[in-house]
Amino acid sequence: MRLELERRGEQSRVMTVLSPVIAIGLTLVAGAILFLLAGIHPAEGIYTYFISPVTTAYSAQEVLVKASPLILIALGLSLCFQANVWNIGAEGQYTLGAILGGWLALAFGNFSSPLVLPAVLVAGIAGGLLWAAIPALLKTVFRTNEILTSLMLTYVALLLLDYLVRGPLRDPAGFNFPESALFGPSAVLPTLASGGRLHLGVLFAFGLAIIMAFAMPTTLKGFQIRTIGQAPKAARFAGFGTNGMILFVFLVSGGLAGLAGISEVSGTIGQLLPVISPGYGFTAIIVAFLGRLNPIGIVFAGLIMSISFIGGEAAQIRLGLPIDVAKVFQGFLLFFILACDTLIYYRLRLLKPRAAT
Repeated sequence: MRLELERRGEQSRVMTVLSPVIAIGLTLVAGAILFLLAGIHPAEGIYTYFISPVTTAYSAQEVLVKASPLILIALGLSLCFQANVWNIGAEGQYTLGAILGGWLALAFGNFSSPLVLPAVLVAGIAGGLLWAAIPALLKTVFRTNEILTSLMLTYVALLLLDYLVRGPLRDPAGFNFPESALFGPSAVLPTLASGGRLHLGVLFAFGLAIIMAFAMPTTLKGFQIRTIGQAPKAARFAGFGTNGMILFVFLVSGGLAGLAGISEVSGTIGQLLPVISPGYGFTAIIVAFLGRLNPIGIVFAGLIMSISFIGGEAAQIRLGLPIDVAKVFQGFLLFFILACDTLIYYRLRLLKPRAAT
């Protein structure tokens, strides 16, 4: 007896919509078992991890702050994935956006002008865009695997940031700590509410999600992206340029990741540090698929994933669990969403062994 996957003749639209919900439910069940094994009452663990982050105004603001980079990056990745282009290097593009935008913010110093902040944001977008252009050009010119090149460039970007904050960009008055000077007031994103860290970058994420929700189903570019991803032969017959589309989705994805990077260091941190991300670029891949590559779905998925970050911190403080438990929950969620998606397209079939002849 053995199990095999047999392709279904027709996929269920209902299950396509319910798949993320089922994955979240299975993640909660797996989390309850994990808490039980750790000697913690499952109800207490689930409440601390998933409910407590939205019970106070301050923690709710933190959820929005952490959700904004996830949403921005996932929006860009959704374009790539819909076009069947696999950009796995958003973490590096996020980092380069923070580096280039942060460098310009430090160059302006305390110079006061309303043009400083827009220039810093544009520099951040340009940093992510240029870093994404490298794997895009390697893909279109040399047919290099974009998964490998984009992923490897991530570690180059992380090491470059570490070098800069320990060397050329280190604050001379920072008592030899590996950090840059604080950005000037004109280069910092304004806060939207008192008593928290909610900043203007959060509006970028939600505003762009709304724009993409209307643009993708109604514009020619959105149609081209979907056609190239779902029916490449039909796209070639229609005259849609594959190489041009690869460049387009990579550059847009990198630009949005760069915007997320500069928004994080300008709005939340206020300077460059050796570590400016808890893995937003990689977590955004889960967000994109959990949101079904749909902008509105990505917003809800980003909020759920943000709750896992805040809940992980709460579980560390209140329950004594390591902070890496958040990554365990994210791994559970990715595993279950992939498993549910697999069963949408395939069914399990039990085969009996053939009799020997």
